[in-house]
Amino acid sequence: MRFTSFQLNIGSHIFKALSEEARLRIMYLLYTNGQMCVSDIEQILDYTQSKTSRHVSFLRNSGLLSIYKKEKWVFYSIKEEYVGIIAQILSFMEKDTTINKDQEIYKTLYANNVLAIRKLHNLQSTYKLPEL
Repeated sequence: MRFTSFQLNIGSHIFKALSEEARLRIMYLLYTNGQMCVSDIEQILDYTQSKTSRHVSFLRNSGLLSIYKKEKWVFYSIKEEYVGIIAQILSFMEKDTTINKDQEIYKTLYANNVLAIRKLHNLQSTYKLPEL
């Protein structure tokens, strides 16, 4: 189910969740690349584990993220019902240099088999390397 319109309280939760630069960067990575785990996000953004976990936890507690567990990894992705509104918000940042740098780092780490999501894709024999 995707939202075509929503109530004020849902909108305020979304905007509060996206009111921090770190959370915007995390959401852009998740929107562009699908599911990711905290260790992947912290490597790409060069954040500490605690900072990354705190922001991912905030996004999860806001109701924007869903969880998928596989072996020792916990992968986060944007909930389907929020993808449309998040896409519209994040579309205004497509040309931001920081966002593009994050995506380039993702592509490099993914291609070098460094990220946990790549290891999961190797197990599933699927690969996803988006174009910029």
